[in-house]
Amino acid sequence: MAVEEVQGEQAGTEAVETFTVKRYPVAPGVRLNVRSGPGTQYAIVRVLPYGASVPINCQKPGETITGPYGTTNIWDNIANGEFVSDAYVQTGSDGYVTIRCS
Repeated sequence: MAVEEVQGEQAGTEAVETFTVKRYPVAPGVRLNVRSGPGTQYAIVRVLPYGASVPINCQKPGETITGPYGTTNIWDNIANGEFVSDAYVQTGSDGYVTIRCS
C-alpha cells in the first residue's frame, strides 16, 4: 500500500522548469533613476539603491547619455515600463547584449 501511495503522489506532481535570469551591476556609488521610457524626458518611476543589479529584458535606442561606462543611446528595459541608460549598467559591451524591445 505504501508503494501505491508514493506512486500516486509522484504521478500528481508537475515538473517545474527553472531558469536563471542574468543580472548586471549598476555602476558603484550610483543611485540610478529608473524612467518610464528611453530618455530623461520620461518620468522617474523609482530610484535604484547603491549596489543594485538589474535584469535586462530587452534594449532600445533613445536619448544619448554619458555615464561611467561610456556614451550610448542604448536604454535597458529592466521591468514592464521601466528603463535605465546602458551607460550606467556594466554589461561588458558597448553594444546590444540582448534583443531589441518591440
